[in-house]
Amino acid sequence: MAAPRPMARFWEWGKNIVCVGRNYAEHAREMRSAVPSEPVLFLKPSSAYAPEGSPILMPTYSRNLHHELELGVVLGRRSRAVPEAAAMDYVAGYALCLDMTARDVQEECKRKGLPWTLAKGFATSCPVSAFVPKEKVPDPHKLRLWLKVNGELRQEGETAAMIFSIPHIISYVSKIMTLEEGDIVLTGTPKGVGPVKENDEIQAGIDGVVSMRFKVERSEH
Repeated sequence: MAAPRPMARFWEWGKNIVCVGRNYAEHAREMRSAVPSEPVLFLKPSSAYAPEGSPILMPTYSRNLHHELELGVVLGRRSRAVPEAAAMDYVAGYALCLDMTARDVQEECKRKGLPWTLAKGFATSCPVSAFVPKEKVPDPHKLRLWLKVNGELRQEGETAAMIFSIPHIISYVSKIMTLEEGDIVLTGTPKGVGPVKENDEIQAGIDGVVSMRFKVERSEH
């Protein structure tokens, strides 16, 4: 029998990164977008993961890279058409994540009606913190997230302000696609997204739970 895979290193073997867009009303207004009636979904490849200790690489085709701070929910078992009332039973834990976005590329894609993959799916576009077991977070809807660039506070928000709750998101996503053990769902970003440049240092955290630090570098490829 194969040894169980370590959940603490889910980014090494988890298959899917499912992202929810516009899940904070103030961020939707910040981006001049309508508040959605159901979660807006997009995907990142698993190769987008960047664990702490590795750099965030600016893609060569972008000159406007933005940080988007998000709570990530890590699935503990296979989830298909999960009822909302049972959704939290499928959660193994959490991680703080960044949805790094090539904003100039995304805006061009939007103008042309094209998918956002170039803007969202590049290597290192999903930096992640250490894994936080579910037991250490009594209520994921009562967390404060924050992000600093070179020591300056850029983003902060309360998960209580999410438009769609974590059970609703898991139920909704699992009715569209099967979520596997080790998959992660990024639950949206609060207001304050903004640009970073080469050699910037990003610090981010969940108050009382976890923190992380990344350096921004320019990709050579």
